[in-house]
Amino acid sequence: MRVALIRQRYRPDGGAERFVARAMEALSGQGVEVVLMTRDWPRGADGVRVERCNPPYVGSIWRDLGFALCVCRRLRAVGADLVQSHERMACADIFRAGDGLHRTWLAQRRRTTTWWGRVRLYFNPYHFYALAAEARALRGTRLRAVICGSEMIRAEIGRAFPEAASKAVVLYNGVDCERFHPQVRAARDEVRARLGIADAALVLVFVGSGFYRKGLAQTLAALADLPATVHLLVVGHDKNERRYRHTARALGIEAQVHFLGRQGDPRPFYGAADALILPALYDPSPNVVLEAMACGLPVVISTMTGTSELVTEGHTGFVCDALDVAALARACRTLLDRARGDRMGAAARAAIEPYDLPLMGARFVAFYEDLLKSRMKEHGQAPA
Repeated sequence: MRVALIRQRYRPDGGAERFVARAMEALSGQGVEVVLMTRDWPRGADGVRVERCNPPYVGSIWRDLGFALCVCRRLRAVGADLVQSHERMACADIFRAGDGLHRTWLAQRRRTTTWWGRVRLYFNPYHFYALAAEARALRGTRLRAVICGSEMIRAEIGRAFPEAASKAVVLYNGVDCERFHPQVRAARDEVRARLGIADAALVLVFVGSGFYRKGLAQTLAALADLPATVHLLVVGHDKNERRYRHTARALGIEAQVHFLGRQGDPRPFYGAADALILPALYDPSPNVVLEAMACGLPVVISTMTGTSELVTEGHTGFVCDALDVAALARACRTLLDRARGDRMGAAARAAIEPYDLPLMGARFVAFYEDLLKSRMKEHGQAPA
């Protein structure tokens, strides 16, 4: 079986990109021939064929549109049995809605901006393009399936695009449960000593680039309502990091917040932490929640985080509205009971083990095989 995967670029800290990288590894391990259609992807699994589509562009609209046009032309020569796109384009059999719905993201942004900001959102031409591309992808005649990383996304698609509801299927991201394991705690003492954090301190870890969308402002506000012994590790990159540093200073928590930048390997920081906090405005299927739970950490996340449906309230973590700072602080304060936090972390690890990467790879292959059999039946062909 030959499967073409489409993702425009690789970012080492990008959740969708990491999903594609893991999918290539898992599918290759299942004997699937993978072709990656991309502008720029420096890394790939063994045996993955990379087809580069990198036409020149000026601006974000022509960047996305030019890539889509190039890929749709090149696909004719690839000869894939199935084409799975992680971008909004109508020439794929499968659309993985890993970024969720752009219309939902805009609705969440309107919750946190001024009237002038809402006007700017409305008249921004890129949003017109993204909404139109999203509609074409989900209403396309070629589309056979929509992969959703959570039930949350499937419900959103059903409400916004009823014609695609019957094509939507939930396949959760996989996580490497051997690589992300409670044994990462071996790095705890070294990381804490390097950052000057006492062993007895409660340490929260925030992992993600794009601090606005991931909810760092709310995280800082919640931290200001916690004891001064609580620390926060911020792992990720944002061009406005200086603004968040200023916020921490203004809240009087500068000494408790450690901005660590983009990290190729987040495991030592999971190991140094006692819990993950990610009150995202909108994050359809964040890998970091699965990673943290696999490392034995309870999680404090938002209702607009797709993986919130995998969290049992008070047992493996807490789920709050992204803008409810008081609820976020209450959840974190509960974790000051270290024995309870340890029990929740052990429960989180047990809850996430069914999503181990090889198991999820096998589920994806079974999904592809069923889709191919269905296509052959429609065309009167006998399955191989």
